[in-house]
Amino acid sequence: MKLLLTSVLECLCLAAGQVLLKCALNAMGPLSWSWRFIQSQLTNWWWLGCGVCFTTATVLWMYIIKHFPLSQAYPLISLSYVFGMLAAMVFFHEHIAVSHWIGVGLIMGGCLLIVQ
Repeated sequence: MKLLLTSVLECLCLAAGQVLLKCALNAMGPLSWSWRFIQSQLTNWWWLGCGVCFTTATVLWMYIIKHFPLSQAYPLISLSYVFGMLAAMVFFHEHIAVSHWIGVGLIMGGCLLIVQ
């Protein structure tokens, strides 16, 4: 149970990092190597949130692979796909096809089999 809860938290951080990365890139504007562009990116707070989420996910992942069998832990990363798809639907109003929902169900079922 501890592996599952820690993995869910790690995957939530990964998915949040991806959402914040997309927000940072949306706010970025056209790429330029000018000083003005660099300054605008240094004040783009989406980047900071993205970095915090990815750093937290990395620390959690290091904890997970230190304390649990890799053969159980690694497949649980696939939960981040589930959370990422849900985030795309909620935050970016993307349409999710029925086949994708079936895939999510299969991923979740596989994860439940692994932690048993």
